[in-house]
Amino acid sequence: MLASLPMYDLPELRAETDALWDGFARAFRAEGLRNVPQALTRGDDVMAQWTASDLMFSQTCGYPLTHALSGRVTLVATPLYDCPGCAGGTYRSEILVRADDPAASLADLRGRGVAVNGRDSQSGYSALRHAVAGLAEDGRFFGAVTVTGSHRASMQAVAAGQADVCAADVVTYTLLQRAAPDVTRRLRVLAHTAAAPALPYISRRDLPADDLRRLQAGLMRACGDPALNDARQALLLAGVAMMPLSAYDRILELEAAAVAAGYSDLT
Repeated sequence: MLASLPMYDLPELRAETDALWDGFARAFRAEGLRNVPQALTRGDDVMAQWTASDLMFSQTCGYPLTHALSGRVTLVATPLYDCPGCAGGTYRSEILVRADDPAASLADLRGRGVAVNGRDSQSGYSALRHAVAGLAEDGRFFGAVTVTGSHRASMQAVAAGQADVCAADVVTYTLLQRAAPDVTRRLRVLAHTAAAPALPYISRRDLPADDLRRLQAGLMRACGDPALNDARQALLLAGVAMMPLSAYDRILELEAAAVAAGYSDLT
């Protein structure tokens, strides 16, 4: 079986991510799951991980869940993060500019360059699109759009003057503030995006119902395990919630609102 935790797997927190998986794996075995992976699978092709026929457990972004992965995976749970901007299983993005940028509002960013981690990202693309949709004119607001491949790279592009603004998942931003402050110290938060359900834990599409219950029970067990306190705190994980798949319709609603405003693409 395959397991991965690619969404917050920062190099500086690799040991804590591995420790978290060790705790999850112990809890899953205690709930009766078989063939639980000893170690996480890592690699750049996360879509291949998420759609693997032998996927036991992973974490994805809400936008793929409602788009490319719709009907192709099983929602297991929604993590609860102990982080500013996270409440009740939701999170937001921070809209970031350089610390010395004179912009006082989103309107001041008209025509400026934007860095995005990917066009299939809720936190780095779709949430920002929704935030500026009401300011767009003839379907345009920003100048150049640079796709960087990660939130970290987007922040580095803004800090280096290669772009003027980016939106970053608040969990990633807070983790980097603690673990790699050199990435964030040259930036400041200009605004926040609307909230959406946090990045979901998933499994394969044909996961048996009994195994889904075991995964969910295992997560609850792991989130109450004192031996995992340090790893959970380092990764800002406070618990899990069993939200219905329909909760992620919020992501579709935010996208639809931007489209209705005539702003279908971040440009």
